Amino acid sequence: MKRCFKCLVEKPLSEFYRHHMMADGHLSKCKECARADVGRHRRAHLEEVREYDRRRASEPHRIDLCKQITERFAQEFPERLAAQRAANNALRDGKIGRADVCEGCGSSECPVEKHHLDYARPLLVMWLCKPCHAIADKIRRRLETAIERIG
Repeated sequence: MKRCFKCLVEKPLSEFYRHHMMADGHLSKCKECARADVGRHRRAHLEEVREYDRRRASEPHRIDLCKQITERFAQEFPERLAAQRAANNALRDGKIGRADVCEGCGSSECPVEKHHLDYARPLLVMWLCKPCHAIADKIRRRLETAIERIG
């Protein structure tokens, strides 16, 4: 057990990130407080953080890692990749149109991206902003898990 210096709550050691420079091998603030701090910093310095992310993404080892992840995705989820390609081709050929607003929240503030409702029907897409897309994917994963348990 360890007490977080930020929230002052005593928590199990598993609730603290590992850090080799600390005496007990873990940070002195809990994961929850650390994530909150990172989120606040990111929101307060969004443009600098995005620029850092872009620079880091262009480093050779990060490019190689991205290629490995993409290859693994293609092997694990061929139906998703096929649906993405079919939708991209249909968009390019004008068979489907791009929406200007998120079909989830109605926002036009940020770009929208394709969300497949059913990978067997690749041209059936919803246009969602990134936060709404993350929620839709989370719901889909929970449904898939529930279906696997049932059946």
